[in-house]
Amino acid sequence: MNRKLVFLDIDGTLTIPGSNVPPPGALEAIRLARAAGHVVVLCSGRNLGMLSPLLPYGFDGAVASGGGYVFLGDRVLYDCPMSSEQRDLALRLFKEAGVLCTIEARDASYCDEGMGEFLERVSGGNSELLRWRRALEEDLGIRPIREYDGRPLYKIVFMCEKAEQLANAIHALEHEFYFLVQDLEAAGCLNGELINRKFDKGSGVRSMAEALDIPLEDTIGFGDSMNDLEMIQAVGTGVCMENGSPALKSHSDLVCPSVEEEGLAWAFQKLGLLG
Repeated sequence: MNRKLVFLDIDGTLTIPGSNVPPPGALEAIRLARAAGHVVVLCSGRNLGMLSPLLPYGFDGAVASGGGYVFLGDRVLYDCPMSSEQRDLALRLFKEAGVLCTIEARDASYCDEGMGEFLERVSGGNSELLRWRRALEEDLGIRPIREYDGRPLYKIVFMCEKAEQLANAIHALEHEFYFLVQDLEAAGCLNGELINRKFDKGSGVRSMAEALDIPLEDTIGFGDSMNDLEMIQAVGTGVCMENGSPALKSHSDLVCPSVEEEGLAWAFQKLGLLG
């Protein structure tokens, strides 16, 4: 069997949203797949700082910050923070519109004051909303924005009550950034991510595959929300979790059981990754 390159989203795929502990079946499946010669990497919107707690479980690298920072072992394949001018304009426009932000550098994240109260007021939602709620509750190292020291940013996660609050930022920034608004508008909440058009999870997939000389048809991607779409489209085989977005399922080759039901272990077995 050809060596496969496997990409795993974290929140809602490898772990329950906001958690740093994968289920035991997933860990065993990953161990067996790597022992069989396959390469298993993380592919996440999380930055390096927030995905680092998972690296000791045994991964060969990661596509971090939604594709903005890609590494394989000790080798950095891609590194593309936003410019200081882009950062300052985005933060000013969001603040003027009352949009709450979590800003992500390579190894540190900072959250607007009032984010916790905002999340308490909303209910339901997808894995990304749950991710930030649990991140604040369980402490993924997200610090108050007043502690931000100006280091380069890779991504801004935004939350607001109305789409109109994003209008000025979209007008000023959409030629350089994607506004990836999640398929959620409930209880007066919109959440999404500001991502540089220079990269996405799909570009991370391609750079990792090229570095390893693994054909794209021998790549497999696991995700659960629409910010995994570019990964699912880039890989040879796309897998969506049962707990995932209906829209992403329509783009996937396989739907596996939910993260709570050991979906990764089931899918690794079905795809012949366990040796």
